[in-house]
Amino acid sequence: MTSFAELGVPAPIVAALAAMDRTEAFPIQVATLPDSLKGRDVLGRGKTGSGKTIAFAVPLAARLGQASDHRPARGRRARGLVLAPTRELATQIDNTLAPLAQSVGLTTTVIFGGVSQKRQEDALRAGVDIIVATPGRLDDLMKQGVLSLDAIQITVLDEADHMADLGFLPVVTRILDKTPKVGQRMLFSATLDNGVDRLVKRYLRDEILHSVDEATSHVSAMTHHVFSVESTASKDALVRILARGAGRRILFMRTKHQAKKLAKKLTEGGIPAVDLHGNLSQNARDRNLAAFHEGAVRVLVATDVAARGVHIDDVELVVHVDPPVEHKAYLHRSGRTARAGSAGDVVTIALPEQHRDLRDLLRKAAIRVDFEQVTDASPQVLSLVGSPVELVPYVKPEAPARGQSQGGTSTGANAQRKRARRGSGAGAGAGTQQGERQGGSRRGGSRQGGQPQGARDESRQGQPRGGRQGAARSGQAQGAGVSSRGGRGQASARRDGATRGGSTTSYSTSTGGQGGYVGGSGSASGRGRGPRRASRP
Repeated sequence: MTSFAELGVPAPIVAALAAMDRTEAFPIQVATLPDSLKGRDVLGRGKTGSGKTIAFAVPLAARLGQASDHRPARGRRARGLVLAPTRELATQIDNTLAPLAQSVGLTTTVIFGGVSQKRQEDALRAGVDIIVATPGRLDDLMKQGVLSLDAIQITVLDEADHMADLGFLPVVTRILDKTPKVGQRMLFSATLDNGVDRLVKRYLRDEILHSVDEATSHVSAMTHHVFSVESTASKDALVRILARGAGRRILFMRTKHQAKKLAKKLTEGGIPAVDLHGNLSQNARDRNLAAFHEGAVRVLVATDVAARGVHIDDVELVVHVDPPVEHKAYLHRSGRTARAGSAGDVVTIALPEQHRDLRDLLRKAAIRVDFEQVTDASPQVLSLVGSPVELVPYVKPEAPARGQSQGGTSTGANAQRKRARRGSGAGAGAGTQQGERQGGSRRGGSRQGGQPQGARDESRQGQPRGGRQGAARSGQAQGAGVSSRGGRGQASARRDGATRGGSTTSYSTSTGGQGGYVGGSGSASGRGRGPRRASRP
């Protein structure tokens, strides 16, 4: 074993690594650090979980810390840049990099899409030394003139093969073109293929390749299994039992919809699970990852967004519920277990019609494994989840609070917004319906708000008649005439009185309640010209 001090890492960073329980260097770090600390351009290839993040974070912090002029932070321009393909990976890189940077007086920030950019702009204005970013949002901020990369001295591409895919390549090249031609560049990944050669030829100088593994290498402590099942019903039963183990496990699906569906089904079946995919907001993604990381739930159902760089300690099992399309995806998914020297198992579930494609995929991934016909009660299955005593007990799912969906969204509020949109431009129908729901319909009653109690409206389902007649016929039939012209007439009835046109008056007649004034936004022009008296029958 080689210590970081022996590799020439500065003492403050060695101490920071020790505080993170990192005292001995992994092979990829031993291979790359002597060159990267000298400022050479480096290509580093190592299997998943081999320690690539520390391999580039250490020289990034060490070299920029040595060159720091210790100017006031305000307005300081970034001198280091790390590009990563996903938000989760960018966040985890910063979690590793930030303590090392702080040990030598440097600051870091994370930039990614899916969230408001104001906080990111504020961080850049305050001054920062190292940016960890996803390409899309970084490109947006550059186009807006929020930041410049002309002071960048060191650039890192993590998951370089994925960053060189055709989808990423144009924006990655735009970003690299904005960095100075002179400067250190490092590319790291578990595989170095696709368009990586194009990036190397265009942006690296006198580079050196350090490969501690073959492109298709997999972790020796990782055990692979292929479980063949006869039907989708057998597959569902097998997934449920594999999810019941006491340790952390990640279940991979191909689509966002299926990941969400499976997580919900497992939770409803007494196995708490969270999902991770591109349709979730950043807050939801952070919340779900935190629940999984902290052990509040032991099952994460994910798409390939989690296959690149999401590092959770002690994931004992990865299950390919849906086999991936390509062998590289298989390797990256599988790499979520058996990390940093730990052991782990990988299970692929295959229906008969998937056998041919799966054999081809495993051949490309250099994985040799027998196909085993199993059921959810097979010994080889139960060996992966432990004895019945070790199975996670059934957990009764909590019923969502009234008006709340499982995702925390107010279903009542959503329904009201949808009804308001349907009723927009359809006279006072939507407003009438809303007023009756809020006040409770009773003949002859009066209420505050655009519509009287007891009035019925034939158009309350939002008939598509624009702002022409609205509830006129209903007013004549029920003694409750309503002014409904103007595409936004329903808004005032929905807001407990006139929001722009003044006060609201309502009163009763012998034939039923009648509305007094409809707010200004319900005027004939729809532009809020003040209160308008409703016609009387």
